[in-house]
Amino acid sequence: MGDPVLTVSATVTCPHGGQGTITPAQAAVVAGDTVCTEADLVTIAGCPFTVGPSPSPCVLVQWQSASTTTTASGVAILTVASQGLCLNPAGAPQGPVVLAPAQAAAVAT
Repeated sequence: MGDPVLTVSATVTCPHGGQGTITPAQAAVVAGDTVCTEADLVTIAGCPFTVGPSPSPCVLVQWQSASTTTTASGVAILTVASQGLCLNPAGAPQGPVVLAPAQAAAVAT
């Protein structure tokens, strides 16, 4: 059995509570919503993380893994098992992205 496919309605947060916004790179639809792929841009806003006295907020997500068998427009789709790193403005890793799917009808491996 596969994992639920992420769509643009999924909840994406950084490990510090910043909220993610998904900008899809394609228009494939599953369960009535646009599918997320590893090519999508995910920006983070509202991250309160600091390193000492200096703000170091998460600002975007870099995907590390995606589906190994399912693609949309030739790009691997994302599932709840996909892993991504939240990055600060300098591109330094800040921790893993936290994903919560908006649907469970469509699954992939």
